[in-house]
Amino acid sequence: MSPDDAPTPVKVPLVTQPMGILGSLNAARSNILSIIPEIATKQPMVSGRTAKRWHMVMDPGAIKRMLLENLDSYPKSLVTKNLLKPAIGESLFIAEGAHWRWQRRTAAPVFSHRNVMNLAPVMSAAAERSAERIGAARNRAVDVAQDMVRTTFDVIADVTFSGDGMFDAEGVHEGIDAYIAEAGKISLLDVLGAPNWVPRPGRLIYSRGPVRDMHRIADQAIEARRARGPEGVPDLLDLLLEGEDPKTKRQMNTAELRDNLLTFIVAGHETTALTLSWALYLCAFDPRVQEKARTELAGVLGERRTVTGEDVEKLPYIRMIVDEALRLYPPAGMVSRTAVAKDELCGREVRPGDTVMIPIYALHRHHMLWDEPDAFRPERFSDRKAVPRYGYLPFGDGPRICIGASFAIQEAVIILGTLLSRFRFTPVAGKEPKPVMILTLRPEGGVWLEAEPLAGPDSPSREVAA
Repeated sequence: MSPDDAPTPVKVPLVTQPMGILGSLNAARSNILSIIPEIATKQPMVSGRTAKRWHMVMDPGAIKRMLLENLDSYPKSLVTKNLLKPAIGESLFIAEGAHWRWQRRTAAPVFSHRNVMNLAPVMSAAAERSAERIGAARNRAVDVAQDMVRTTFDVIADVTFSGDGMFDAEGVHEGIDAYIAEAGKISLLDVLGAPNWVPRPGRLIYSRGPVRDMHRIADQAIEARRARGPEGVPDLLDLLLEGEDPKTKRQMNTAELRDNLLTFIVAGHETTALTLSWALYLCAFDPRVQEKARTELAGVLGERRTVTGEDVEKLPYIRMIVDEALRLYPPAGMVSRTAVAKDELCGREVRPGDTVMIPIYALHRHHMLWDEPDAFRPERFSDRKAVPRYGYLPFGDGPRICIGASFAIQEAVIILGTLLSRFRFTPVAGKEPKPVMILTLRPEGGVWLEAEPLAGPDSPSREVAA
């Protein structure tokens, strides 16, 4: 069988014909990636007009200009801000300019290597609890996507508030998730480029009661911690409370702390849950990869079955699987900017007010950047220097690269490695996931797998195997 004939994992069917305003709106509301033209996987830049001028940029040099060299000319798009600001305010994800810079300087030490490593035991413990739940299913299929959401939520709740009971993190997450699901969809007013002051009815409704309640709960928890002080290993809230901008000595007030913590809670667990869900799907899709991963795990763990923080750098192949899952199914499959100054990208004029998108999903499957772009091949990350800079953006790049990238990678390697050391995963016929993006690239219908326990020192199947 030739490489072109080999089966490939599920993918989003891209557009081959113009869609028009209403067609684009309907597509964007059901799956934002479905508005990407197929030609975007073969051309450096695609432009058009759907009420407003827009450009999709896939050329790494032009992307570097947007994210690094001319960053201030390409702030987050008005649509993105309109969707998220009611829930997470002027946090790091939304803020621009000087307001973003001082917050970034203040928060950066929170995610230092030392602090992230200190939180690894929480990740290992959550991975063990996930393994117990999956093992309890015995011969029944498991929706690992649902379990990964629970597992990564356990992690973010513990590392944010140390599980001290002062904060209803699950209630907050459910509230924000409901806000995004119901009010976060693009409206016709967004597509038509209506100004910010024109209300979006659905967004307005959900930004009142539910969001106001979440803010109140978070504010109370922050003030209680401020009064109590840290206990034991500092968690994210402790570190943010202590943090200050090294240039101005400014510290975050309660509202700023709350907006950033809500961002970390939601983004920090869902994106990793999605990465793990797709990684497990891919491992089940290709048993060869799964067995190679187990060989590496056995060499590092020995008789152990749980990956620790110290193991992460010794598991390069597990990391490659994570990287390849992020390539094929990037949680943020598209990012959007609004040009505020005249510029030129790929020899094409960009005007103030133009929407300039980086369709990361198409970039990661671009035929000029990747060999067999739709194929699942973790080995392509064996030489990280060969990975095209600004052609692989699971966490963005430039000054605004995701502040929690190292946290997410460590967590993903620990959880994926722990599960692969304990189970052999196989797909469930007729239950193939469908990649759908509203704000993140989720597996619609779940990721249903069968998990066969492997013999080991803490596995009930050890005696049978013997």
